Amino acid sequence: MNESTEVIRQIGDQLAALATVPAAAATDDDLVAFAVELERAGRFVDALRTRAAAELDERSSSRLDGLSDRYGFRTGAQLLEFLTRVSPAEAARRVRLGRATISTASLVGDELPPKHPRVAAALQRGEIGVDSANIIIRCLDQASPHASVEDLEVAEAELVDAAAHDGADLIAVQARAWREALDADGAEPRDERIQRLRSFRIGRENENGLTPFSGAADPYFAGLLRTALNNANRPGVEPRFLSETDRQTGLSIVESDEGEVIEGVTDPRTRDQRNYDVLQGVVTAGLRSTGTKTGEMRDLAQVTAVITMDDLESGSGVAWIDDVTEPVSAATTAEVVCAKGLAKIIIGENGEPLYLGKHKRYFTAAQMRALAVRDGGCVWPGCGAPAAWAEGHHVRAYADGGPTDIDNGVLLCRYHHHKLHRSGFQIRMIDARPHMLLTPAMDPAQRWRPVGKSRIEAVQVRREKAG
Repeated sequence: MNESTEVIRQIGDQLAALATVPAAAATDDDLVAFAVELERAGRFVDALRTRAAAELDERSSSRLDGLSDRYGFRTGAQLLEFLTRVSPAEAARRVRLGRATISTASLVGDELPPKHPRVAAALQRGEIGVDSANIIIRCLDQASPHASVEDLEVAEAELVDAAAHDGADLIAVQARAWREALDADGAEPRDERIQRLRSFRIGRENENGLTPFSGAADPYFAGLLRTALNNANRPGVEPRFLSETDRQTGLSIVESDEGEVIEGVTDPRTRDQRNYDVLQGVVTAGLRSTGTKTGEMRDLAQVTAVITMDDLESGSGVAWIDDVTEPVSAATTAEVVCAKGLAKIIIGENGEPLYLGKHKRYFTAAQMRALAVRDGGCVWPGCGAPAAWAEGHHVRAYADGGPTDIDNGVLLCRYHHHKLHRSGFQIRMIDARPHMLLTPAMDPAQRWRPVGKSRIEAVQVRREKAG
């Protein structure tokens, strides 16, 4: 190992000298070749880094007096972080990837192959990068409890071959597609986990007068955000949500040959500032739209989720939202379709569009107002969400031929709409009114209970009792 260390040291010295060479002096062709070869060299270095990290972790965890303990650290990842000055997340990532791609010893001392041998070999040959390797391993590990060894081997081989010539983002999409194919029931539990992890945090105002916020979005909301931001940042689009100060900064006035005064506006904002203004504008528009008429909400961005009709009707499989790599389950898609509608596209055997149907919008603004009058808000027992926060839900599902009319619709807030599509609760229309059947644990008698909180009905009941 001393010889290897000396070779690495010499290579490092050569790279240090190379770092002082100005890239601006290179020709275009030389610069392209330099970038390619530099990345290839970097892949070899990354492979060595992950191997060293895994060995550090192995020697730290397999013995009572392990390597990290002798240096005063609890884990190999912590020792690696100290030695290399990388972040804790990067140290953990190297250890995780390294442990999945190195040979290990059995209890009797026999050498066992890596858990992911094809990924390991491609890393060692410098054919794939660590970003692609990580996503391949993560998706295959997620699918492994429900997939055969043979299917996992096929998936790994296909993904490694693709990673040798495709970028990491495309490999992420392909790896997730393989994961869903190998584990058909995995998307819905992941949806539930993602729902639990969704978050938004707003902090305290700092000394600069700014208030920080952060969070994590589920795929559907991420699709909404990306659609709104992409629309605003698309080349050639008029600046949106532009303040008067920014408009004046970017304003230009020219006179045409005919003497006509023409105003033009060049957006002076950075991309981050523009994204902020779009988010602020969307939130403001949403607040305004919910305050107009009872039960009426406007869609502020159009999200496309692609799913086969068979999967949508059967409730299995996954859908893919534009510009979001994490798929969503058929149940989540059915929930969105229930509230937002769908457009059918017939695809040929080669993936070519043969027919594009019109978008069917479920529950018009007028129907939502009628539901608001009847239901008074979310009909879920104990929920106080007003009608303005609610979505229209088909009592008899679209896939079962349920019509889009008020006799087949109820109001549910987003949380309880999501809950109904994934629980043992049931809703049925009885005498043109929604009734709910609770789970046996909540109602052993299994009675259909009327739900909703219509103010009109409450007044009528009081009048009858008073009379």
